[in-house]
Amino acid sequence: MIRKLLPLLMLSILVACGAPGDRDNPPRNLDDACSIKSQRPGWFKDLERVERKYQIPKASMLAMMHQESKFVANARTPKTYALGVIPTGRVSSAYGYAQAIDGTWDWYKDDTGNRRAKRNDFSDAVDFMGWYMTETTRRTNIPLNDTYNQYLAYHDGQTGWLRGSYKSKGWLLRVARKVEERAILYHTQLTFCGG
Repeated sequence: MIRKLLPLLMLSILVACGAPGDRDNPPRNLDDACSIKSQRPGWFKDLERVERKYQIPKASMLAMMHQESKFVANARTPKTYALGVIPTGRVSSAYGYAQAIDGTWDWYKDDTGNRRAKRNDFSDAVDFMGWYMTETTRRTNIPLNDTYNQYLAYHDGQTGWLRGSYKSKGWLLRVARKVEERAILYHTQLTFCGG
């Protein structure tokens, strides 16, 4: 009897270990910060740590991450195709929760000494966002709580923001406004659930 059950038991263990858990999936209700908090309490410990370290509002980081990856750990930009069928790569090297590009991620790791940081690790991704937004403030004087302009500088880069590259991108201005509105929504929600 045990010999018959042993393969089934081993298969069950393998499936349990190999299957992605709920923690690897995005939260179920992305429009409710309190729901996200209840589903991912570890994320909020990370957000609180980063908020204390860099003085960045949790709601701003959440809203920007929502826009960038919808909280998908291994999010990537779309693939590009030549002649509509031949794969030629991706739109950019942006990857992970924060959609950090290779060069900026390397800059973060060098500047912070966090050499083992991974873009698909929530804790590392929010620390990156806090660091980057702080660097943005240092270089551009955008206040840390100005989610609208912080997002524009996050998307177009600090140099792009300083040059005003975003001004000719009506679609990006609309997206930045949506990110700002989501940050206000998240902040209001978190006020009611102790976030």
